[in-house]
Amino acid sequence: MKVTLSHVPRIAQRIAIELNKSGLVTMTRGLDPVAHEAEKILEESVKKEHALEERVNEMLAENEDNIEDMLADERQLFFMIKKKLAPEYGVILSYEERYSDLSHKILDELYEEDLINYEVTENRIKNVIYNAITGYIASNDEIDDAVMEKIRSYKRRIIPGTEEFDIIHEKLYNEELQKRGLA
Repeated sequence: MKVTLSHVPRIAQRIAIELNKSGLVTMTRGLDPVAHEAEKILEESVKKEHALEERVNEMLAENEDNIEDMLADERQLFFMIKKKLAPEYGVILSYEERYSDLSHKILDELYEEDLINYEVTENRIKNVIYNAITGYIASNDEIDDAVMEKIRSYKRRIIPGTEEFDIIHEKLYNEELQKRGLA
């Protein structure tokens, strides 16, 4: 799943909570500063990917006539260009590698800012952060599936991409978060 800016605060909060629950770290200033630092790093990563995708879309728009003339698959071109430009933007495309890299960056920042102390290996702490990120993503996918199932059960068809769909999806998503104790 692709992480969006709306997910970042929730993921950051989950990282702080999971670190606190792990018993492996001592938080020097509480949960909020830990979540804040994690949020900054996650937000930067999301913004880098967004900038990369904007550039790819610009390139596709600039070459729209050539793409049409060659009958090229625009979606495939998008991913090929994104892959080519990713290193230039500092974006790791493999989600597993990206989340591992982010976990390490978050750990480094928390330590540098003296927000956590620990006496175990860095790898154990990094794994707690990594598992918090991937755990959020897994639960988010489950929540989104439940929300989509509810929307599909409506008597009248709600069309994805419409304002009505977005409003209903957001409402049901927040209800599902509350029901699961995640909001």
